Amino acid sequence: MKHFVLIVCTFFLAVTAHAQGYAELFAGEEASSLRFTADSLSSLKTEEALADFVSHRLSSSGIELFESSDYTSFGIRRENGDTATFHNVIAWIPGYDKQIRGKYIVIGTRLAASNGSGLSLLLRLADKLNTNKVLLRRSVIIAAFGGAEENNAGSWYFLNRCFPEVDKIDAYEGLDLFDNPGRGLYAFTASNGDLNQALRSISETLQPARPVLTASEPAVSDHRSFYAREIPAVLFTTAEPGKIYRPGTDPLEYEEMARQCEYLYNFTLALCNGNTPSFHASSGNAKVPLVAFGDCDVKPRFLGSSDPSVFLGRWVYTYLKYPEYALENGIKGRVQVSLVVDEKGKVGNVRVEKGVHPSLDAEAVRVIEASPDWKPGMVDGKPVRTRLSLYVEFKLRKAKKH
Repeated sequence: MKHFVLIVCTFFLAVTAHAQGYAELFAGEEASSLRFTADSLSSLKTEEALADFVSHRLSSSGIELFESSDYTSFGIRRENGDTATFHNVIAWIPGYDKQIRGKYIVIGTRLAASNGSGLSLLLRLADKLNTNKVLLRRSVIIAAFGGAEENNAGSWYFLNRCFPEVDKIDAYEGLDLFDNPGRGLYAFTASNGDLNQALRSISETLQPARPVLTASEPAVSDHRSFYAREIPAVLFTTAEPGKIYRPGTDPLEYEEMARQCEYLYNFTLALCNGNTPSFHASSGNAKVPLVAFGDCDVKPRFLGSSDPSVFLGRWVYTYLKYPEYALENGIKGRVQVSLVVDEKGKVGNVRVEKGVHPSLDAEAVRVIEASPDWKPGMVDGKPVRTRLSLYVEFKLRKAKKH
């Protein structure tokens, strides 16, 4: 019996060592690929040169490009009358499911010399998805957006001028500023409930990396163009929320980037094969009437009170955290937020009706979404879903004079 145990233990150790060796080899190969791409990108200084490189890499991998000039270039007229030309690179990987292959998950990054880390990850991720496209139910669009310094003009142009099927984009996955992978990976969704759930679900499985879900916007990027079109979007980055970012100050950590790339691949598979995320997550049973707060016979109550100011005072302002970025930059104001208290008293469908700044908007949504249950509103003696609107005020205290 002792000999049998010894043999089993020896076999287990050998398998474990082999698995660890394979994982290290895999990470090393991925890291080498990322390093080669980043080194190649570092010598390219113009947007046109970057576009040519990205186009060549995608096409050489067998990924189909949108080659029409409507997709690849666009102009912006300057105040002096001159027109500046910018470039987009758009490609697609078809899904296999006949029912939803006409729907898209867009994965994008900025086509900029300072974003070699994001472009490197995008190209490696595109290779992995194309190699395994038999696993993709939805189709994937790979996008490198130009005009980054012109208020993310490339993504705006793609959504508003050239892509005819914007209504078939189910979600956007942004990759930006991966220069500091040792500081952690962050995911920003502007508190979209469906995307938050997708992130939490995949993080419950064994993954080589786990992003920190943040309510503070880490960086301004192309995800904003997708928000404007009410398309669910998540931004992945290593830029720390609320801190001024200076690209190129830290060396790239390719093995960490390789692990993050594998996580992004797994998350993309989940998006491509899962349910369609909603921009405004639904709340409650659609068969239960949705009525305005003022039209309830018995209004929803929080801690025994139907006065919304009690909810603000005893919950929202108790747990509200002033975002560091807004604090440092003197940003203040009132965020108008609507929410639904469903027939079971649960709070959902929280959305910003009138925002102030993404960091303040996201914090207001975060606190309200975390609300304990209410007593539901009643009409004709039956519980109903109730919509109400609140103003969440962010104030900055004046420094005392000595």
